[in-house]
Amino acid sequence: MINSTFKISGRQVTKLVLYGLPTVGLYALLYAFEDSLLALIAQGGWLFVVPVAIAFVISFVHGGFTAQFWDILGIKAKK
Repeated sequence: MINSTFKISGRQVTKLVLYGLPTVGLYALLYAFEDSLLALIAQGGWLFVVPVAIAFVISFVHGGFTAQFWDILGIKAKK
């Protein structure tokens, strides 16, 4: 028999949702404006910075969501 002793607080779930919704929104925007972004980047010059900046923003938000997700499940990194 499995004995689950971890508890999920409302604050943890709130943080998960606050990171999860923007993550979904950012991915949806990325796919919705894929053609526009590709056309912008194809112009050359310093516009190569645009996808790099987008990747950093999505990475930051998605990383927060993933960290909170694993915390809720009780999985921690080995120290």
